[in-house]
Amino acid sequence: MATTFPLQVVSMDGMEFEGEVERIVLRTVHGDIAILARHIDYCTAVGMGTARIVLADGTERKAACIGGMISMMNGKCRLFPTTWEWSDEIDLERAHIARAKAEERLKDATISNEARVRAEAKLYRAMIRIGTVSGK
Repeated sequence: MATTFPLQVVSMDGMEFEGEVERIVLRTVHGDIAILARHIDYCTAVGMGTARIVLADGTERKAACIGGMISMMNGKCRLFPTTWEWSDEIDLERAHIARAKAEERLKDATISNEARVRAEAKLYRAMIRIGTVSGK
């Protein structure tokens, strides 16, 4: 019985990962999922969160994954994230600054609903990046 399967992660920046993996765990719009070898054919929209890829040798890599689509078809998994940032490439100081700016913006009672929604989205993205690096 197969214990690994081929995974491709292709963002707008290009091929982020291609290889055999034991599993991928990430957030979809319906909740967190784990895909393992021999998973049924499946396709869904990706949410916002930390993606975890367990390689064939058992090591784990994490990335901030925001939006996109994932499909598992005929034993091959393809992930097309809108944003993909490996944990070791995230600028933690920049993420903390973005979080602070968004929190400050949200304190302003006079901002429009549209500006509030943008600030909340920026805050959530910063929190995902911070959590991806810190493991929380």
